[in-house]
Amino acid sequence: MINKIIKKIPELAKQAVLTAEENLKTESGKTKKSAAIGLVIKNLPVPIYLKGFLGAILSVFIDSAIEIAVAFMNMDKPSESEHEV
Repeated sequence: MINKIIKKIPELAKQAVLTAEENLKTESGKTKKSAAIGLVIKNLPVPIYLKGFLGAILSVFIDSAIEIAVAFMNMDKPSESEHEV
């Protein structure tokens, strides 16, 4: 069961980062990250009574998955210098 959850987290993190970015465009990165972590925990494929517990146990893994998702999202954005003529 735990392996299935761990494999699902990177996918959840990517979607959570996109959702947080879309919903909290003008908020700080810290606020967006906190929202993304909450979304990952909320969408873990486990019964609701296990979400908080597993979220705490897997917090380092979830945090890393969020950071990786943010890094990939930022790679897709064109840099400011690419727009200069």
